[in-house]
Amino acid sequence: MEHYLYLAINLFTISFPLVRSFEPKIRYATKWYALFPAIFFTGAFFLIWDHWFTVMGVWEFNPDYLVGIYFFQLPLEEWLFFLTVPFACIFIYEVLIYFFPKDIFLPFGKPFVYIMVPFLLGFAVWHLDKWYTSVNFFVGAIALLVHFLVFNDKYLGRFLFAYLVHLIPFFLCNGVLTGGLTEEPVVIYNNAENLGIRIWTVPIEDSIYSMTLLLMNVSIFESIRSRKTIHSLKSL
Repeated sequence: MEHYLYLAINLFTISFPLVRSFEPKIRYATKWYALFPAIFFTGAFFLIWDHWFTVMGVWEFNPDYLVGIYFFQLPLEEWLFFLTVPFACIFIYEVLIYFFPKDIFLPFGKPFVYIMVPFLLGFAVWHLDKWYTSVNFFVGAIALLVHFLVFNDKYLGRFLFAYLVHLIPFFLCNGVLTGGLTEEPVVIYNNAENLGIRIWTVPIEDSIYSMTLLLMNVSIFESIRSRKTIHSLKSL
């Protein structure tokens, strides 16, 4: 049964959001027209990055916890990861908007960008000898900057709230993937390519990786929704 561990984590991740997609309050299913393009384009970017780092030996996947189906040297479960995780994260984003109509984190949006962009760029340059740290922090900084230039702080407060809340299931699931509850990790990191700082068993870089994954999905998701809103207003 251990061969199904990573697959089970994917199914667990998407199960509750999928079941609750059709309830009448959040109406998550009605937003899939914007969600799935966001998942597709963001997933394409991350899968290319994922494949590159797998080939380079920045990380690898433990076959003991996989079903054994691969596409372009990436296990099926890793492909599913970039579907199930964004699906669940945007669900959190939407649920928080529903239950907290006031954007309580809006005042922190601009300061977050002003602090994080130079911080991430500085760390990326400082650790050019570590592929995961350097590339991850650089991509995170660029994603934040591009989002800010396109949307200003319109969605940053909502994003920050969702990001902070998502860290709870993030560390639980990633903790399992990185060996927190198993004899060996599912995803094996080459520690020569990261800072070696871990929260539980999760490399600190993963928190920035997840930030970028969520932010890119939010950016595309909200861009598609705003265009539909503008089109609807023009048609009135």
